[in-house]
Amino acid sequence: MGFSEKQESLVMESWEIMKQNIPELSLRFFTWILEIAPAAKGMFSFLKDSDEIPQNNPKLKSHAVKVFKMTCESAIQLREKGEVVVADTTLQHLGSVHLQKGVINPHFEVVKEALLRTVEEAVGEKWNEEMKEAWGEAYDQLSAAIKAEMKEEAAQLTPST
Repeated sequence: MGFSEKQESLVMESWEIMKQNIPELSLRFFTWILEIAPAAKGMFSFLKDSDEIPQNNPKLKSHAVKVFKMTCESAIQLREKGEVVVADTTLQHLGSVHLQKGVINPHFEVVKEALLRTVEEAVGEKWNEEMKEAWGEAYDQLSAAIKAEMKEEAAQLTPST
């Protein structure tokens, strides 16, 4: 089954709500990540040397916004094209950075869980199973595209025998 118009609208409607409170939601997003997986702290340059999540760190906010926005864009693309298409250079960069940081499948699941909890908090009573599934599917498709690029990048780094 493809990504429905209803799923796309659920993601976009909740994103409109989220945009009104990006600084706080960015902080909540990373708080969730570290609550779910405290060891993830070392993977983010802006968290590594800090005992707490920096309140006004522009890199933290920027990273959270990228995750939120790219997941929204994935929802739109899934509806329009049936797949997630990230610009080649962006995808190559994401694949490269995630590979260098040692990101593995369970890390993507942590981010997904943190994302879903953040959206749920942001939209309050509007949150429901349909919205959760829509955000989850959009994120899964985006992470699948990043993982595919990571695999390609790793293959290029491994000398063929």
